[in-house]
Amino acid sequence: MCRTLAAFPTTCLERAKEFKTRLGIFLHKSELGSETGSLGKFDWGSKHSKERSFSEDVLGWKESFDLLLSSKNGVAAFHAFLKTEFSEENLEFWLACEEFKKIRSAARLSSRAQHIFDEFICSEAPKEVNIDHETRELTRMNVQAATATCFDVAQGKTRTLMEKDSYPRFLKSPAYQDLAAQASAATPSASSCSPAEPSHTRATRQ
Repeated sequence: MCRTLAAFPTTCLERAKEFKTRLGIFLHKSELGSETGSLGKFDWGSKHSKERSFSEDVLGWKESFDLLLSSKNGVAAFHAFLKTEFSEENLEFWLACEEFKKIRSAARLSSRAQHIFDEFICSEAPKEVNIDHETRELTRMNVQAATATCFDVAQGKTRTLMEKDSYPRFLKSPAYQDLAAQASAATPSASSCSPAEPSHTRATRQ
């Protein structure tokens, strides 16, 4: 995490530049492949869903962490940001758990649970997430008799960490601020408001 430019000027500037580069790539295709699906190229004025345009989607990411995670575009952008902080394993674990819950085959559930545990939970895992020892041991026991909910506690703690730590920094990042400004300009109803200002703050002042 970059706390001050004075302390880590080169590293911070490089990470900021990297995020802008990754976000530019994200605007053309997803970095998460099959996990989130291909996003293709975007048109600010076109509809990518039945209800929300891309610009409305971008502005929605600052309203709540839930809205960000429910958006394939938001997940891809957030993933690009987390890569610059070397903490993308948290989101990747959360996504893996979401996919895991969709499995219906008992045999596949068991093998997939072990794979997720080995990749994200066990000590010195290649993408080890930051959870406490108690949660790690609880998850280890759960995996031995795998069910669709065996990762719920670990997933919940990882989600809370992202929401309280990485998510606020994502919203304050220059790359998201720039993207939100473009989205605001493309959405007449939002153009009169600050692109990164939460709606509840605006309502309080009115």
